[in-house]
Amino acid sequence: MDCLECGNCRQGDRTYYCTARNDFVIKEENLVIERSKMNSGWKKGEPGYENRRRKTRKDRDDMRKIG
Repeated sequence: MDCLECGNCRQGDRTYYCTARNDFVIKEENLVIERSKMNSGWKKGEPGYENRRRKTRKDRDDMRKIG
C-alpha cells in the first residue's frame, strides 16, 4: 500500500477516510469509550434485592399519601 498523500491522516481526527486503503480508519490511541446509562444494578437473586425493593416501594407509597 502506497500513501497517496491526501492528508486525511494528518488532520488529527480520530476517524478519517484513507484513499490508499479505500476504507475508513479509526485511530485507537487514547480511545475513550463512553458508557451508556446503566440501571442501578439491582437484580433478582442479588443479596438484599427484596429488602431494597420493598423499601423503595414503601417510599413511593408514602409519597403518594403525602401528595
